[in-house]
Formats: sequence, structure tokens, C-alpha cells
Amino acid sequence: MIKILIVEDQIMLRELLEALISSQQDMEVSGYCDDAANALELCREHKPDLVLMDVVTKNYSNGILYAAEIRKELPDIKIVIMTALPEITFANEAKKAGAHSFMDKDMGNEHLLSVIRSTMKGYSIYSLRSERPHFASRFTDKEIAVLRLVCQGKTRSEVAKEMDISESTLKPIITSILDKSGFDNIMKFAVYAVGQGFIVPPQEQ
Repeated sequence: MIKILIVEDQIMLRELLEALISSQQDMEVSGYCDDAANALELCREHKPDLVLMDVVTKNYSNGILYAAEIRKELPDIKIVIMTALPEITFANEAKKAGAHSFMDKDMGNEHLLSVIRSTMKGYSIYSLRSERPHFASRFTDKEIAVLRLVCQGKTRSEVAKEMDISESTLKPIITSILDKSGFDNIMKFAVYAVGQGFIVPPQEQ
């Protein structure tokens, strides 16, 4: 029996996940919470085999950051990260945090169950919608890094300092971003990117 801890702040979705998992002969829900900040403590208490973790939970807690904490203290627990947001760096961040699998919420119940079972068998499944790589493929890693800093509200001088480059070097990078995006202003594009969920500014833990 696969014991699963659900970390999801949307009540309706959490109840649907509970019902789906409980209907399976080889799975059961060992606990749940709506804030990723509480996940580690619940893992200590319930000792699940797998954690089904949303990326952004109650109080804007970052599930990926807390997944890393779980992996560090309780390495035997499998972690599946899920999200409804098309943020272009979540998958890479999840891999760095040690999450075993990653999936979009809209990929269906059967896909979710398959990911859970495959993860428990030792496979790493990273399932992404086509929109995410399409958006990301337009820009270089450096351009994405600049865009993320702009989305955090940083000025050009602050972006240049954090990137460890001069403002004169930053200027053509921003020009390239605008050329590829079709926008005439980097702040307008930043607002669009955040509004569409392509960039999610980090929240403090």
C-alpha cells in the first residue's frame, strides 16, 4: 500500500485528490495539509511513502523549497511536485531540490496515478505541457535570468549588479528580450509574464 501525503491549498482539488487516491486498491491518504511549511512535520508524524506537493500553497509557501528539506531529512520519501502554473523554471528547480517527479495538474487523473506508481518503482517522470518549453525556447538562460529579476521589481542598475555585469552589457540583453517578445517596454513584458504565470517571483520562505 502506497501511503501518500497531499500538500494542496485548494480545498476542492485536495478533496478530489483524496477521493481519487482512496479509490485505488494500492494507495491510501496518510495525511494532508494546505501549507508546504507544515509538510516536513507531517512527514515525520505520518511517515508517508510519497508526498504529492503543490508548488505554491497557502501563505505563498514554496513547495519546492520544502521538498528540498524533506529530501534532506527523510531521503526515503518520494516526492512528486505538481503545478497548474506554466512557470518556466519550476521543473529545473524541482530537479535541483531532489524531487523525483514533476507534473502539470491538468494532465488527468490516470496520468497522475501512473506518475505516482512509476515514481514508487524508482522512475523519475517530468511531464510538461508543450506551452512551457515553447515560451522558454525563445530566450537564452541569461535573458530568462534578467527577466526574472525584472519581474521581482528590480531596477536596471540592481539587475546589472546581481548579474555581475555592467549596465551597458545589460542593455543589449534587454533589447534582445523585447525583440523576441514583441513588447516595447521590459516592465510591460514583465507584467505580462507574471500575469500569464510564465514567471513566478520567488516568495521568501
